[in-house]
Amino acid sequence: MFGIRTRRPPPFGDIHINDDKDIEIHRPEEASRNNLWSEARLLLRDLVFALMIAALVVVFIVQPVKVEGTSMLPRLHDGERIFVNKLIYYDEYRWAPKVERGDIVVFWYPEDPSKSYIKRVVGLPGDTVEVREGNVLINGTILEEKYLDPRENLSTRSQAPVYVKPNYYFVMGDNRDNSSDSRSWGLVPKKYIYGKALLRYWPLSAASVIHHEDLAPSPPPPDTQQGQLTPGSLE
Repeated sequence: MFGIRTRRPPPFGDIHINDDKDIEIHRPEEASRNNLWSEARLLLRDLVFALMIAALVVVFIVQPVKVEGTSMLPRLHDGERIFVNKLIYYDEYRWAPKVERGDIVVFWYPEDPSKSYIKRVVGLPGDTVEVREGNVLINGTILEEKYLDPRENLSTRSQAPVYVKPNYYFVMGDNRDNSSDSRSWGLVPKKYIYGKALLRYWPLSAASVIHHEDLAPSPPPPDTQQGQLTPGSLE
């Protein structure tokens, strides 16, 4: 009131924080800010690490691909999006998956490698592939293809036998009446195949695993095995 300042007593009685340098001072507000910043740095680190892992997976293991066209009906539809397995690039390792008959693969178009095609592997290296009256024959025996839609495979055209050279594949679309494939432009080099269809992820209503079709040429009839042809035989 008269300009006289009263001195506040020390917060701890006669003890002041400067009396002992070893006294630990707690400042809750500063500690809270430091903890928040530490948590933010940890979150940022984990996010960067997750993005790096995702990038490595996309580059070396799987890749999203958009299906364009109707050549793979009824299994794949125009506009669908799938993941493909890129590990077939590394088939020199025993653990890596191999390209097998029945696989749906993505590859660079042999006549224009700037374009990508998606087809099914029908003929393997060393096979002789023939199309006779709409039926596919592998080494002289009919290939059973239960996944085909008869409404999309009405053509009964034939094609001369084609020998599949080493490191090459004979591919065809499942929609045989509307597919540009090895029947018209030839074999696909192994080095051009860069993905195997694994999973359909879009649209969500159709999301599903793309199962491998176990394709094996049907055994010839018993009479054919003995060198005798039955009436109506394709031999």
